[in-house]
Amino acid sequence: MKIRNLLVDGSTPPTVIVGERGYPRVPVMYSVPPGVRSAEAREYDDPVGWWGRKSLEEIIEARSSMVSGVVTVKVTDVEKLYESEISLAGVSERPVDSEVKLSKLPTPRLHFNPVHQPVSPRAPAERVRVVSNPRVDRRVERLIWDEVRAHQGVVELYRRGVDVYTIQRVLSLGLLGIRINRRLVPLRWSITAVDTAISRYLLSKLRGADTVSTPQLFYAEYLGNRFWILIEPGAHEIRWVEVWHPSAGFAAKASEPIVVLNHERVGGRPSFLDGGYEAAKLAVLEHLYRIGRQARVTILREITPRYYAAVGNWHIRESVRHALAAGSRRVSGPAELVEEVRRVSPVAAEALQRMIRSEARLRRLDAFLKR
Repeated sequence: MKIRNLLVDGSTPPTVIVGERGYPRVPVMYSVPPGVRSAEAREYDDPVGWWGRKSLEEIIEARSSMVSGVVTVKVTDVEKLYESEISLAGVSERPVDSEVKLSKLPTPRLHFNPVHQPVSPRAPAERVRVVSNPRVDRRVERLIWDEVRAHQGVVELYRRGVDVYTIQRVLSLGLLGIRINRRLVPLRWSITAVDTAISRYLLSKLRGADTVSTPQLFYAEYLGNRFWILIEPGAHEIRWVEVWHPSAGFAAKASEPIVVLNHERVGGRPSFLDGGYEAAKLAVLEHLYRIGRQARVTILREITPRYYAAVGNWHIRESVRHALAAGSRRVSGPAELVEEVRRVSPVAAEALQRMIRSEARLRRLDAFLKR
């Protein structure tokens, strides 16, 4: 990576990340691949296009090839970023030519986050200059000037067909909401907030819908992550089972697999808020909304040691989307799901079976107490 006179020029893909450290004064990281311009820059930040095509190593290489200039601003300085066109570049439909003047050489280290994509090597920026004109989607531009609450704006953009990743950046860069109340939102918070808001909207549309008629099993695998999704007849309910193998991601120091369980019943509230679960839930509800049915859903995510570095929740959302779009096969129910999983991973099958047995005991106890 060559940087002359601490000046980095290229096109942001766009990648503008609002951090959370120091809140309410937060770092805004404006990322550029040095010397890479126009459509070629899109390859450095493209979750939808990456899926199934880019390996974990290639994603890490792409992110480490960019440089992030960091400016620190108050979360209320929304207008400042808008006037400098930094926020508009962040929500542009195409890469935006840019110049970033750094105050020192960037730290040659990639910063990983379990929710959003890795942050490229960074350094304080003396100046960020947007050279070409950002092209903002007209649907987004209308909402920027509208006086609507942020969560309403999120849902409205989604209903108008704007992709989830653009909506995440629009919310993060303070371009939604009642103007006097607008704030920058750390991207990690924005991602989960957008998933949650859209999911609540979709779930509200499914209330009272007929259920699916037969159990169906879906599967996808990507970046060392395996996903099994069982959709079966019943009122809305989602069971999430996450199995982390030792040496995988945050389980790197574990001596045995770590199992995380989450459960959402008819009311629509999970046991606890988790960004990975919300990403998968959104993909499932999109599918159910398309077919006009509600269902009882079990999602099993197995994280193998091949997923040695977290690259964000986007791959969970996209993997579940691809699984549901790829087609399914009929199964008899949870018992057959366990056997299907066992053929690939006895460890994940055992975790799933423990969860099913535990729930069966609780259901019997509930029935007994109601007598």
